[in-house]
Amino acid sequence: MNDKFFVDTNILVYANDQSDKIKQQVAKEIILNGIRNDQMVISTQVLSEFYVTVTQKIKITLEPKTALYIIELLRSAEITEIEWSTVIRAIHISQDHKLSYWDSLIIAAAISSEAMILYSEDLNHGQLIEDVKIINPFL
Repeated sequence: MNDKFFVDTNILVYANDQSDKIKQQVAKEIILNGIRNDQMVISTQVLSEFYVTVTQKIKITLEPKTALYIIELLRSAEITEIEWSTVIRAIHISQDHKLSYWDSLIIAAAISSEAMILYSEDLNHGQLIEDVKIINPFL
């Protein structure tokens, strides 16, 4: 049974954002369990969005070298690159489900990596797109 799950950018951000301790703890547990059990998948897009968000957009930003260090630690997760076929799939998902392209690219990367679950706060909890179920772990 495939028990891989994909983590959206907001999960990584909450794990490193001190403004909401409850979400921070939930996000840390997802990430630590995912790495420990070799289940977590993230994409190069997620890593890029994470870096920009934690160094520029959260209330208490991280130093760039700290964000880089975290990204280096995340290398122990499965990292999927965004390929041409993923972009095309994302465009179709965006059109078919009326979602933003960037959210659709996250979903397409989850599908490409054969993850069964996508943890995200930004998408519709419980929705199934192709074989990926979207779960908002903060509900």
